[in-house]
Amino acid sequence: MTNIFVEALEPILAHHCKTSDVRRIESNDSGHSLFEKISDAGFFELLTDESDGGAGISTRDLFPILLLLGQYAVPLPIAQTIAARWLWKNHASIPNGLIAFAPHHTVKDELLICANIPMGRVSQFFVIQDRLGYKILNCADAINIYDSGIHGSLLATLNWESHAGQFFDIKNSPTDLMSLSASLKAVELAASIKKVFDMTLQYANDRVQFGKSIGKFQAIQHQLSVMAEHVAAASIAVQAAFDIETGPPSRMLSAIAKSRTSESAQLIAATAHAVHGAIGITYEYDLQIYTRRLHHARMAYGSESYWNQWIGEQVLASPSTQLSDFIQMTSQP
Repeated sequence: MTNIFVEALEPILAHHCKTSDVRRIESNDSGHSLFEKISDAGFFELLTDESDGGAGISTRDLFPILLLLGQYAVPLPIAQTIAARWLWKNHASIPNGLIAFAPHHTVKDELLICANIPMGRVSQFFVIQDRLGYKILNCADAINIYDSGIHGSLLATLNWESHAGQFFDIKNSPTDLMSLSASLKAVELAASIKKVFDMTLQYANDRVQFGKSIGKFQAIQHQLSVMAEHVAAASIAVQAAFDIETGPPSRMLSAIAKSRTSESAQLIAATAHAVHGAIGITYEYDLQIYTRRLHHARMAYGSESYWNQWIGEQVLASPSTQLSDFIQMTSQP
C-alpha cells in the first residue's frame, strides 16, 4: 500500500536535502531552513494524537518515512523529534525545535554532561532519562558545547549545571529511551546500508575494466552477493521491530534490529570502498556521506557488542531451555 506521507515528504527532501545541502549542514549550517520546510508540512506531528492536531499514524506506517529520511541522509534529528513529540503527555508544553535523545548522561563536579550525542550539533533540545523520569534540556542554556573534531560529524558534547532542565510527563510509561533511540538509529542504518549497496552495484555495472564492467568479474559478484545478504538481513530486522500498531518497538526487537544493522554496517562500508577504489573516499563523491553515517550510526546508542551482550544475558536468565522457545517468546511485538 502506498504511504501518502512518503509521497508528500519525498519532494521536500528531493528539493531541500540534496547532497549539497547535507554537506553544507555538516560544514556549519544550522539546517534551520530544512527544519522549517518539514515542520511547516506537519511531519513532526505524525505520531501525535488527532485530538492534539496530529496525524495519529501507526508505528508501522511511520517505518517507511524513517527509511526515507535515512535514504536522503537527512542531517537533522527528524525521527527523534517526531518520537519526542509523541512521548509528551502535555502537548501544549512541547518546545518548538529539533530534539535529540541522550539516554546516558553523567553528573560530575556539579555539571550534567551529555557526551557524544548524535545530531547534538544541530539540535535545540535534549531529552534525558534518569531514575526520576524524563527531563528536557535547552541547548541554549548549556555552559559548554564541544564538537567531536571529526570531519562532517554532527556529534556534540554539552555540559549544563547539574540542576538544569525541566521534568515532563510522558504518555506511555514506562518507555525505555535507550532502546527507542536504538530502534530509530537501526532504521537509519538499514536505509544507509541499502543506499550504499545500490551505489556500489551501479558503480560495478558502469565501471569498465579490461573491456567489460567490473560487475561481471566473479570476485566482484561474490562481494556484491554478500552485500545483498546483509541488506536483506538488516531490512528484515528493522521491519520486524516496527511491525506494530502503536507504541515503540520492544526492547528485545530494538536490540535485535540495532545489533543486526550495526554488524552489517562495517562489512557494507568496507566492501563498498573496496569495489569503488580511491574515488569512494573523495569529498565530491557521495559514497563517503553514507559510509561515514554507517560508522557513526553503528556506534550510536549501543553497537552490536553492547546489544549482543544484553540479548545474551536475557537468554541466560530465561527459564526457557530451548533457544527457539526463547526467540518465539521474546520476539513478539
